[in-house]
Amino acid sequence: MLGIFRTRHYLLSTTLLGSVACAVPVHAQDMAGQDTVVEDASQTIVVTGSRIQNPNLEQSSPVQVVGENEIGLRQATNAEELIGDLPGVSPGANSAVNNGGAGFASLNLRGVGTNRNLVLLDGTRLVPSSLLSETDLNIIPVALIERAEIVTGGASSVYGADAIAGVANFITKRDFSGAELASTVGITERGDGARYRFDLTVGANFDDDRGNAVLSVGYQQVEPVSQGDRAVSRDTYFLDGSKIGSGTTTPTRINNRIYNPADGALRDYVGSRDAYNFAPDNYFQTPLERYNLFGAAHYEVTDGVEVYAKGMFTRSKVQLSLASSGMFGDTWMLPLNNPFMPEAVRSEVCASNAISAADCAAAGAAAGPTDPDYREVATTINRRFIEMGPRIRNLTTNQFQVWAGVRGSITETLKFDVYGLHGESDRKNSNLGWGLKSRVQQALRAVSETECADTSNGCVPINLFGDGTDISPESIAFFNQPAGATISTSLSVVNGSLSGEVANFLAGETPIGFALGAEYRRYGASQVADVAFGTQDEVLGTGAPSPSFSGRYSVKEVFGELIVPIVEDVPGIYSLTAEAGIRLSDYSNTGTSTTWKAGGTWEPFRGYKIRGIYQHSVRSPNISELYTPVTTGLSNLPEDPCQGTNPVGNAALTAICIAQGAPAGRIGSIPEPSAGQINLTSGGNPDLGVEVANSYTIGLVATPPQIPGLAITADYYHIKVSDAITLPTPDDIFGPCFDEGDAAACALIRRNPLNGSLNGGGDTPGLIAVLTNQGTIVTSGIDLRVAYGMSTGFGRLSFDMTGNWTERSKFQASPTGLNRECVGQYSANCGFFAGEITPKLSFNMRATAQIDDFGDISLLWRWLDGVDYERILDADGIEPDYLHIPSYSYLDLTYRAKVADIFTLTLSVQNLLDKDPPLVSNYVGTTSLNSGNTYPTTYDVLGRRYSVTARLRF
Repeated sequence: MLGIFRTRHYLLSTTLLGSVACAVPVHAQDMAGQDTVVEDASQTIVVTGSRIQNPNLEQSSPVQVVGENEIGLRQATNAEELIGDLPGVSPGANSAVNNGGAGFASLNLRGVGTNRNLVLLDGTRLVPSSLLSETDLNIIPVALIERAEIVTGGASSVYGADAIAGVANFITKRDFSGAELASTVGITERGDGARYRFDLTVGANFDDDRGNAVLSVGYQQVEPVSQGDRAVSRDTYFLDGSKIGSGTTTPTRINNRIYNPADGALRDYVGSRDAYNFAPDNYFQTPLERYNLFGAAHYEVTDGVEVYAKGMFTRSKVQLSLASSGMFGDTWMLPLNNPFMPEAVRSEVCASNAISAADCAAAGAAAGPTDPDYREVATTINRRFIEMGPRIRNLTTNQFQVWAGVRGSITETLKFDVYGLHGESDRKNSNLGWGLKSRVQQALRAVSETECADTSNGCVPINLFGDGTDISPESIAFFNQPAGATISTSLSVVNGSLSGEVANFLAGETPIGFALGAEYRRYGASQVADVAFGTQDEVLGTGAPSPSFSGRYSVKEVFGELIVPIVEDVPGIYSLTAEAGIRLSDYSNTGTSTTWKAGGTWEPFRGYKIRGIYQHSVRSPNISELYTPVTTGLSNLPEDPCQGTNPVGNAALTAICIAQGAPAGRIGSIPEPSAGQINLTSGGNPDLGVEVANSYTIGLVATPPQIPGLAITADYYHIKVSDAITLPTPDDIFGPCFDEGDAAACALIRRNPLNGSLNGGGDTPGLIAVLTNQGTIVTSGIDLRVAYGMSTGFGRLSFDMTGNWTERSKFQASPTGLNRECVGQYSANCGFFAGEITPKLSFNMRATAQIDDFGDISLLWRWLDGVDYERILDADGIEPDYLHIPSYSYLDLTYRAKVADIFTLTLSVQNLLDKDPPLVSNYVGTTSLNSGNTYPTTYDVLGRRYSVTARLRF
């Protein structure tokens, strides 16, 4: 595709994503059939969602647990695989994102953006991995994870306002003693995409169990799967159902006319015949190599007082691959004396620029730029540099973080915890095989087939008029220069908190639980680019440049929380509990704000409970939202209203196209969007204010004593973000302009001055999208979980079903924009906002049979409801099969056996039935997530695959 960096503006449009997290645990109920939370009796049993550490108190927020048993069955290579396909989680960036990948995996709870949830490790924040404040799930030390807990309500006052959609907290094993060696190997049925994971963990208690230390070392490797290796993506499909199959060369296109090497002249461009099949060089699974190191220790220095420290380091390398770079319709100064240019081409170029035949001939014979007859004309040129091979981006990340603190008891009922942490992340982007525009321009100004007019830097002329494979290796070596940038982020935190109990309230027998604390955080981020990478249009095929910039902000906070048991064990009230929390924040960039929550639980009879919570959050913009320089990159548009013959005979449409900068002489021949992409000019906005979110959940919990082993939870959630930091979708601009004649919307569309298209370099702004606080985001739905476990004559049988029904997922970029509904629908507009596809219904169901002396057999059924192409859009000309994706089911089968006391073997078959992904063309959605004619972050594109894990525990 044209550019990996349409991604940057896609991510900006997804509300400029970003934020990491802060948290501490709380207790939760065990659900029969799911993993239980079991710790030493001397330790408080806590789970995510509150800072109050009293196992007799229960919070009002729903908590979903992915326990150690499920982690073992999944055989995950990284943490994203543990939670990425849970119902209610929308696809974020992961290993299936190639054109738009950034070398890390992000979380998108509820589809409201990866900047509106937090990812924690042991209840504390992790250093961001991007300028957008996203947390890389790949840095989580999976080998030491005991469980992952996801809180989806009432989390902002506890952890910070960026927990609007919830929190994912990965909790490490405590007091690990012994040694564990684990190895996982996996491969697809087609023999590619191999995955390897090796972990060594050693730990020991010391000084009569007053202390413990643990060290874990891991290595992971994931090999690539190319789109050319799968039937769904081997050819690139257009919206009308036609495809590019054998288009492996790309003759030069001059002003949208194709050079024909057979007769040396230009002819009309025919998309389905002349387009280039870019699919084979793209990845469905991006290759990864990662090393990680994690260590932790704690020591009881005196009774009730413990010092602790942790440290982690991760080094990862991810490679992205795109089809060959080239000249993608930018404006070039084409010398009429170019030695490779055939006479017929020269004559047509001269005629299109009103140059007489005599002047054209004289210019063609000019000796060089100093010749009085020398002329060069502004020309749009398209030409893939297939001789250069694919575009490669290597992303190397080094991340470390250290913690140190002291915690303990002041009295029997009063506990304290004081800690500090510091983390840094550096991600280096190295681009190979992209090429530099200035050097290609220099190579066009040639005085002979072997000599450039400017010979600096060893210039070698470029031949654009061969058969599509005639650019010499020497010329390629001249303009194929590396370029890149380094993105650095840092986080420092100091936190202190007190938690404890006070007197009972009214008829309650359980004491009131409280927590008080203060926190200081400082964020920093910078992007340092080389000259090429930071200059608009210089690196070919990137879309937007990445100019150097930096920013920082800090926040001071105080917070408090109460859980009050009001009444217990009276007729009609087995228990009644109220909950409240508040956080006062002072941001250096946006000033003061207040976040709060209020809720409660009512258990009329033992085992039957009603719970609910309301929270008010105020989120401050992150560094990228504030400070990203304004640049021109790429967005998505399947069809331009001004393209081709659309304006012919339509005076009103013609006038709009011309007013946007299209030359009058190009009406009737304006090119369509190149590869379904158009230019987008946008960036950060230092005048942004805060966004406000109000959310609530209300639910039922049933653990009936009459049916031991059964647990049911159902929670309705509603989230509304006002003053949301957003960009308008392309349709928010094109719709009012072309359908309603809105002059203000039309003014936000600026065309190529030569051919009237929306493609080109920095001289074509395309869409002008300003980041504002005018957006509104609303989502609501129901989470359901049913778990049941029972003993059998041969062992134990358990079932665990987690489901989600999404009622609404609405996005409105401004009060005058369309209030777009994206539940059960897909399009470039929906993908512009959230996670591309949000099915109405989805569920995961696991059934596990534990058989004595044989092992465990477990079947996981993942089901996604059918979805439609966005129903309000005009579907004329779109292949009918692309307008609907039916419901999908995937089955994963796992067998686990304890071969010996110290040895466990796990075997799995994923996508057991080898279900193929849906084919919907490469142009129905956004480039990042609608890739390879399908949606690889939602649907399985790898096919049936096998994995085996061997685990030794001493």
